[in-house]
Amino acid sequence: MIVQKWHRWVNQPAESKAWHDDDIADELQELKEARGPVARWSEMSDVVYTVTRGRYDGHNLDYPIPRRQVFLGYIYMYPKYSLRVLFFRSAGRKAGATEPLQAVRNPKKTHKLNKIAEINGLGPELFVAICEKQLKHWPLLH
Repeated sequence: MIVQKWHRWVNQPAESKAWHDDDIADELQELKEARGPVARWSEMSDVVYTVTRGRYDGHNLDYPIPRRQVFLGYIYMYPKYSLRVLFFRSAGRKAGATEPLQAVRNPKKTHKLNKIAEINGLGPELFVAICEKQLKHWPLLH
């Protein structure tokens, strides 16, 4: 299945069912708070990503949104998260990472960049600066 191969490429660490349940609840809250069609579409993709990732990790998870929203979420999910993977792999190389970074978090949130740097043994100031500079050339991540 395409989603399985894609998650293998995204290569995120496996998490517990409880972790995914919490993440789904957080994403549903963000979907409820989203304003505007693009923001809602983006948040739908986050819900779909979280459910598909949990399923990839072997957990039995149902979609907590209507089927139409799941379909729309898939359409946005693939490019959004694929671009994030490529973004962080590029930033990691520039920051001197010895292994490709495995990150898909929002690169506009500095606290998440600091966590990614910490996990990968990179200097947070340098990594954040690289990501902020790189974001200027990745308009689809804005």
